[in-house]
Amino acid sequence: MSGAGSVLGTPHEGGVPRSDDGVPEPGEMGGIPRAPIPASPRPPLTHALRDAAIAALVAAVLFVPLVGLRTDVGPGGGGLILRTRWSDVAILVAITFAGRLLLNIWEHFRPASSPRSARRTALLTRIGTFVAPLLLIFAISFPMLPGTSRYGLDLGILVLTYVMLGWGLNIVVGLAGLLDLGYVAFYAVGAYAYALLSTTFGLSFWICLPLAGILAAFWGVALGFPVLRLRGDYLAIVTLAFGEIIRIVLINWVSLTGGPNGISGIPRPTFFGLSFSAGGGPGSFADFFGLEPSPTHRVVFLYYVILVLALLTNWVTLRLRRQPLGRAWEALREDEIACRALGINVTNTKLTAFAIGAMFGGFAGAFFATRQAFISPESFTFIESAIILAIVVLGGLGSQLGVALAALVMIGGFEAFRDLEEWRMLVFGGAMVVIMVWRPRGLVSTRSPSISLGKRKAISGDLVGEGHG
Repeated sequence: MSGAGSVLGTPHEGGVPRSDDGVPEPGEMGGIPRAPIPASPRPPLTHALRDAAIAALVAAVLFVPLVGLRTDVGPGGGGLILRTRWSDVAILVAITFAGRLLLNIWEHFRPASSPRSARRTALLTRIGTFVAPLLLIFAISFPMLPGTSRYGLDLGILVLTYVMLGWGLNIVVGLAGLLDLGYVAFYAVGAYAYALLSTTFGLSFWICLPLAGILAAFWGVALGFPVLRLRGDYLAIVTLAFGEIIRIVLINWVSLTGGPNGISGIPRPTFFGLSFSAGGGPGSFADFFGLEPSPTHRVVFLYYVILVLALLTNWVTLRLRRQPLGRAWEALREDEIACRALGINVTNTKLTAFAIGAMFGGFAGAFFATRQAFISPESFTFIESAIILAIVVLGGLGSQLGVALAALVMIGGFEAFRDLEEWRMLVFGGAMVVIMVWRPRGLVSTRSPSISLGKRKAISGDLVGEGHG
């Protein structure tokens, strides 16, 4: 009987048999399920070596055609010759193997991470309250600092342009949770809108700037309608296709956009009608204020123009986030079904997110056109959308300060690696991988709730939706 009892089930106090699968039978009240037997752990070193070898094999497959083989122009321009760089491939594969091995060993032996304490969260929040004003003061005084060169001003303009683009995309991805891979399309619409209006009708930059934003917002709504029922990867694919459609239209509509040749001779902005002429003369900025004519005046003026536009984007975003519309965006990001159950108009919420985010992209595009005085479709490729999205993700979805820091690091910081030439993008990609492993929720991984009952407390980024749409 004991053998039969051990086969059929294990008796307990109520006399009701219980099977060995660990699940109580119907009628069983006091049974305690048997804990599953834990699997024997893998040897850490063996598993780490195997995983590192697989990573090195994948790296070898990628680096052999990308790095190992290179075409150069033959002597005297007599054609192309194939040059091999197997030593570089071996070094990269060895670095990949060693890095993956060290990462596996660190993951196995590091102590269990404890949850972030409230004191640490409050400390980081207090630090953030000081970092933002310091960055603002530095941005305002940067052109007046001693030693600031023309190259530094141009780099500052570029960084602020990407900060503005990142804040605009943060509305769509970070607040509303809609994954957009075609944001560069609105950037292109704003640039071409200003270029065409200014060169065709002779309108000034300050008149064309709001028109460019309105046209970009219109195309944002046009994109929003087809993707109302799409989420996640499907939403990303459609937005990616939208960006490519805009670029192909710009290339092929030669009579309007100039095709691959682009549009040149785009007018520069003026300061209340005063032009920035390198030679001075009547009606120029230098002549009116009695200054020595210098081409730096126009660069400084453009720097402050993009700074004001970026701050306007930040101010509008923060104001809207505290309004019912902004709270609807965040509710949509967390759970669309719950939004519908609460009576929120999901259609209008998505369309407003696309429209407002696209509007700021259009503003940035108009500024890009007037700064360069020349635009072409090559300036609005998918890589631009990828860089802007990387800034938002690395900074922290929904974090305004994080986006600004990420743009400063990615656009400004990597200028230090320009001397590496073709290896620069490899350093760029490796740094992104390190940041995502070290800070998977972004550089700023805490969020401040839009509204709160009583004292507002920062929350962890782990409690915020990732924004898969």
